[in-house]
Amino acid sequence: MKKISAKLLRIYLKEEDKYGKELLINSIIKTLKTNGIAGATVFKGFCGYGTRGISRIDILRLSMNLPAVIECIDYEEKLNDIMPKLVEMVSENGLITIQDIDVFKELKK
Repeated sequence: MKKISAKLLRIYLKEEDKYGKELLINSIIKTLKTNGIAGATVFKGFCGYGTRGISRIDILRLSMNLPAVIECIDYEEKLNDIMPKLVEMVSENGLITIQDIDVFKELKK
């Protein structure tokens, strides 16, 4: 089995954050796809906290702005190419991390 070095990109934000008039999550997913990133997944949390306070499910509220994480895996060069755009989109609304990982499947170049 061939091991490939790649990067895991994670973006932490809240589900109702906006980029212009669109939800930030949707804008980021479109940007990742448009730029040929291999794939992405959005995870929705039920509770979390950060510099913008605590987010949690509250059955007394009709709307919830819960935490969300977008993850994608690709080669370092491809992620570096789109990083300035992602940083601009996320701005003060979240946190972006990248870590080294090993992948056991060839990624699209």
